[in-house]
Amino acid sequence: MLISGKVSSGLVACVVGALVAFTAPVLAFDPDAGISEKSEPRQLFKFGFLAYKRGQKDDAVEAYRHAAEKGHPGARWALANMYAYGDGVVEDDYQAFTIFDEIARQGVEPGSRDTGFFVNALVSLASYYQKGIPGSPVNRDLNQARELYFQAASAFGVPEAQFQLGYMMWYGEGGGVNKRQAKKWLNRARKSGHPGATALLGEAIFQEGNSVRGLAMMTVALDRAKMSDREWISSLQEHAFSLASEADRRNAMALANDMIAKGKN
Repeated sequence: MLISGKVSSGLVACVVGALVAFTAPVLAFDPDAGISEKSEPRQLFKFGFLAYKRGQKDDAVEAYRHAAEKGHPGARWALANMYAYGDGVVEDDYQAFTIFDEIARQGVEPGSRDTGFFVNALVSLASYYQKGIPGSPVNRDLNQARELYFQAASAFGVPEAQFQLGYMMWYGEGGGVNKRQAKKWLNRARKSGHPGATALLGEAIFQEGNSVRGLAMMTVALDRAKMSDREWISSLQEHAFSLASEADRRNAMALANDMIAKGKN
């Protein structure tokens, strides 16, 4: 089964949402306009965010770098994501990893406005450890990935971390198999609307003998999955469909249609 190796766009969007409140006037990255490399980190970060929104990514990167050098967590986070996705810079996973690691090591105070950046860094690091970074010092380390996912899942309730943790527990990656705990974490992610968790939990239920409910959940997950996850979810659903009886197939499709219509997972 192939699980996406990058942090989901939904998680990134949640952090980005915290930034939309910036309403500073449009400025050029020019000392005459009041912004320079000597400006306060928060000013540089705000300028970088506005420049990014305008599509001026070179200016955004420059501002983010100066703010990051001065310790601004948001600037570090933004810069790391640009490297991770090759957004305005040459894609460089190791550079992104290094910055995310700095954010995670810095930590965060309870209730801090920087919590979103910290949590995103944890999940990003876990994702990198889950697959490793070829040609870099970062090797695949499933134990470390599982520990980081557990921290993000338990302390912060991140659905993507809950799903990944459940997945690793289900298949025994980075530790022993624990299907009872795996189902607990998958169910928490499912309740938050995570299609991958719905699919994997559906497979578990199918294997336990509830063919109708399990197949219906996999079908619902496939309907709601993003394109990057449709292949592996489709594989699960099609395999279960081939094993189910004709009556169970019909009942499962009827249940799935009802769940989709009612917005249920």
